[in-house]
Amino acid sequence: MLTGYPLLIAFIISVVILLVSIIKFKVNPFIAMLFTSIVTGFLVKMPINDIANTICAGFGNTLKSIGIVIGLGIIFGNILSEAGATEAIAKGLLKKTGNKNAALAVTTAGFLISIPVFLDAAFIIMMPIVKYVARATKKSIMVFVCALGVGTIVGHAIVIPTPGPLAVAANVDADIAGFLFYSIIAGFAAIIVGGWLYGKRFNRYPVYQTTEEDLENISTVKKIPTFGRSMLVLLFPIVLILLANVVTSIVAEGTLVYNIVSFIGEKDIALFLGCVFAYAFLHNYIEKDFNTVVTEAADSAGLILLITGAGGAFGNVLSTSGIGDYLVNAMGSMNISPIVLGFVLSALLRVSQGSTTVALVTTSSILGSAIAASGASPILVGLAICAGGIGFSLPNDSGFWVISRFAGISVSDTIKSWTIGGTIASCVVFAVVMLLSVINGVVPLPFL
Repeated sequence: MLTGYPLLIAFIISVVILLVSIIKFKVNPFIAMLFTSIVTGFLVKMPINDIANTICAGFGNTLKSIGIVIGLGIIFGNILSEAGATEAIAKGLLKKTGNKNAALAVTTAGFLISIPVFLDAAFIIMMPIVKYVARATKKSIMVFVCALGVGTIVGHAIVIPTPGPLAVAANVDADIAGFLFYSIIAGFAAIIVGGWLYGKRFNRYPVYQTTEEDLENISTVKKIPTFGRSMLVLLFPIVLILLANVVTSIVAEGTLVYNIVSFIGEKDIALFLGCVFAYAFLHNYIEKDFNTVVTEAADSAGLILLITGAGGAFGNVLSTSGIGDYLVNAMGSMNISPIVLGFVLSALLRVSQGSTTVALVTTSSILGSAIAASGASPILVGLAICAGGIGFSLPNDSGFWVISRFAGISVSDTIKSWTIGGTIASCVVFAVVMLLSVINGVVPLPFL
């Protein structure tokens, strides 16, 4: 196989092929990544009999690590959505903050809801509520579009069990509880600055006038769960994961308590229990039967699983070829931190092809095997990769058009609110990661 500088040339050609396939020829990311994996194998002169095995091994190992939890995460989100728990969380937060800080409630609700519910669905679910609130508070819709858009993209890009950050954590071999803990800290900082504070600039825009259609959408006779019940369900699997990590750190290994807590805190089991808990507490609010809810979730999970697995396949080809090791050596000679490289690569992929998930999966696949050799914290590198996928949304991003269409705003206003707000949030997460890196170098932090 190739060695040295030619590996970098092969890597650049591979990325160009991937981007051209997706952007120019509109090839589905799953097919594009498989095709690029095959071409990369030939470019690095991998033995022809090893190419297929390397691709299959990467695909299988990735789904073995996170396939179950991706499926369970989508089922969990569908249960919350069908029960109206997402609406209850949004309304509950708005009630607690009042009109003055309604945008803070909106961005927080968007952040929380997009953890179990995919970004596009979270935004669509929230928009009728947001339009109503804009009229009630006599503020511009732009204030709340910015708040909601930034909140949903941050939750979507950095908090497990969303597929993108879940794949990142697996690819960089990061501790799940630690990754979750610091992602929530960085995420809240990002939505406050990018979603709430930046969104205040739109207060000078014209007040939004709610239409009759908006009022019909928000005024539903369907009974929804309480805010407390909905938040309890949402946080249940997250608390299990974090609690297990804390308890197992203070209880002797091998004891009954240790074994039980570590079992229920494992990500697959925690999310499975979360789904059971969610349906048990919310089934009275769901009109569809459980099998229908699961089937609908499984339908939407299929392509996500394929794309995630294909990203793992591409990453395994790059890892086996030695490209990852070469990048680490090159970084060492140029004094480039893996944290910085992860952020930059992810941001470049996000800008060029639009998809946050593809940017996260691809970047973490490229750098995953090389992080251990660099000595950097897998959690911080992983969060930097996630940060790069938050902002920089352009019209080649499907989320861009979801925001524009459902908010009823122009392309220019979408850029001002969603693109710029998201990019600010991206930089805030990256700044928090760099700060944590500096602090950890002086005073060791937990998980890191």
